Amino acid sequence: MNFFIDLVRNPVFLAAGGAWLAAQLSKIIYETIRNGFHPGRLTGGGGMPSSHSATMTGLTMGCLLSGTARSPEFAVSLFAAMVVIYDAMGVRYETGKQSKILNRMRQRDIEEGREPLFDKPLDEKMGHTLAEVIVGIAVGIGIALIMCLWAAPLIDGALTAAGL
Repeated sequence: MNFFIDLVRNPVFLAAGGAWLAAQLSKIIYETIRNGFHPGRLTGGGGMPSSHSATMTGLTMGCLLSGTARSPEFAVSLFAAMVVIYDAMGVRYETGKQSKILNRMRQRDIEEGREPLFDKPLDEKMGHTLAEVIVGIAVGIGIALIMCLWAAPLIDGALTAAGL
């Protein structure tokens, strides 16, 4: 029981988890407004905003707001964030572009009566554009500020008052 109480009292956890949740929910709403609801968006990658960027920025800001720029936690989270965001915008984005080309080749094979190389279309929504990353970073900063400066102290006070 103490583990879960400690977890919800942890401002870094709240900042990263809150940023992830906010990005995922806004991504679903944004995509539903633009293209209609698709159940695959509940678990799929890619899209606006980048939850990779939001989560890692929330984590990094949570470490900064809960400690100092000199803390090992901040340094580790900053470099991890840079790697994850670079990967989301670079490698994963390129994978999505390649999936789009392979899906066109698959469709062409089907239309020409040939057996396609793979059974199902590949997921084309993999990585993120620069705009999706920037919005994800903004979400992460905003949620971290809310969680660390307002929500975490409020939750901690409520749990203390309840004797937990």
